[in-house]
Amino acid sequence: MKIKHVASLQSDTLATTIGERAPELCARAKTLEEAGKFEDARLVLSEFWQRIGERPKLDGLDRPVRAELLLRVGALSGWIGSANQIPGAQEIAKDLISESAAIFEELRMTERVAEARVDLGTCYWREGSLDEARITFDDALHLLGDIRSEQRLRALLNKAIVEHVSSRLKEAVKILVESESLFETSGNQMLRGKFHNEFATVLKHVGLVEGREDYIDRALMQYTAASIEFEKVGHERLLAGVENNLGLMFIHLERFEEAHAHLDRALSVATKSDKGRRAQFEDTRARVFLAEGKLEQADRVAASAVKGFREGDEQGHLTAALTTHATILAKLGRHREALAMLNEAVRVATQVGDPEDAGIASITIIEELSSVLSPAELQNHYRNAESSLRHSQHAAIRSRLGGCARTLLANEVRTSSTPPLDGSAPAGSSSDSSLEEQVLRYEGELIRSALQASDGSVTRAARLLGVTHQGLAFILNGRQKNLLSSRKPAKPRRRSIIRYH
Repeated sequence: MKIKHVASLQSDTLATTIGERAPELCARAKTLEEAGKFEDARLVLSEFWQRIGERPKLDGLDRPVRAELLLRVGALSGWIGSANQIPGAQEIAKDLISESAAIFEELRMTERVAEARVDLGTCYWREGSLDEARITFDDALHLLGDIRSEQRLRALLNKAIVEHVSSRLKEAVKILVESESLFETSGNQMLRGKFHNEFATVLKHVGLVEGREDYIDRALMQYTAASIEFEKVGHERLLAGVENNLGLMFIHLERFEEAHAHLDRALSVATKSDKGRRAQFEDTRARVFLAEGKLEQADRVAASAVKGFREGDEQGHLTAALTTHATILAKLGRHREALAMLNEAVRVATQVGDPEDAGIASITIIEELSSVLSPAELQNHYRNAESSLRHSQHAAIRSRLGGCARTLLANEVRTSSTPPLDGSAPAGSSSDSSLEEQVLRYEGELIRSALQASDGSVTRAARLLGVTHQGLAFILNGRQKNLLSSRKPAKPRRRSIIRYH
């Protein structure tokens, strides 16, 4: 739908009062916002608001209309700020939405308060402040109680996204499965499409981690359902997002031509003005090139993605793009640049309260730069990764952490003569304990966490750590005997009635 002759629309309504025009224009702007036509929505509200950072004109409006206009302007500020990567836009959006929520709360308009909470949580999510986003969505659900409404679906869906991004896949799956029937019966095609897209992405991650082809098949079906819904409502921005998600999936399946094809479609759909979306697609493209071993192309595209995210304030996306680019730089032998970029990724993720991405960046430092870092530096990065990822449920990430512990063991024989990249003096041996003792302690803490998460099951703990059952049992019966009490007693295996000679 195109907005035509906004000026004439306003002239046709000169006979009406400001109070009568504002609700109608807010409703029209909300419809356009939901369709992803953010600039058109801004034009509809131009009588009251022109640009991000400008406070809307509230004179002559009663309190409910003021709250509605503040909410619309706040939500649009967040979306436009995300699309155009405008620094500070999310903070401006949060202030306007919070002011709107306060008025709605005074007026005891529960659903409108919940709507504002969901929009506020979305701003936190864009910034990468996942804990704040999770709390805000929970507040919305608590406010709604047993009320079944569109705002309840929005809160549930956005909370599932936050849990997924935080690698709390069990919680994400639980929310999606329990709310599936609510979305199926909803008349809102946009929300149904978003549900299918998110469910597909979670199924994809679980399927890739556990090697479940049936999950991958189900993910493809959910992505198809999402595309159909978005095509019906003409939401090109969300349609492009589905194509990007498919590109990511085909990277893991090592079907690179298909990954490029989906990214081509994503870029053909996304508008040139949507800098945030295009930066996401460039980051995905860089990952395809990296997986293909085309490092020069990957470097060029990844640099563009990082530049795009630096211009805005979506720190979660910036952290991921920094980690991608740093990995490429490390493989190109540009170790100092890679370390600086990964340290920045850790710092940014920590500042916004995203321990998962901070931990992944620390893991990447050990994986990609262990040959040029001192043992003391490796220990420090491992300690940071272990602390950041202590609550992670992502088996692949836990497996990578286990691999880092083994890297530290393998580097035990290295001398401390390797000059650290930060220019400091080489670290000498500790007087309190040897590197071997410290690594054994880290290994023990890692195994203890895995056993606790697996309720003492050695088989499940081994799967989390990325080792075999026999390998973990050997470690427990050897150098980590103090952890034997943490495992379930081994069950005696029944002997076969057939004798083999």
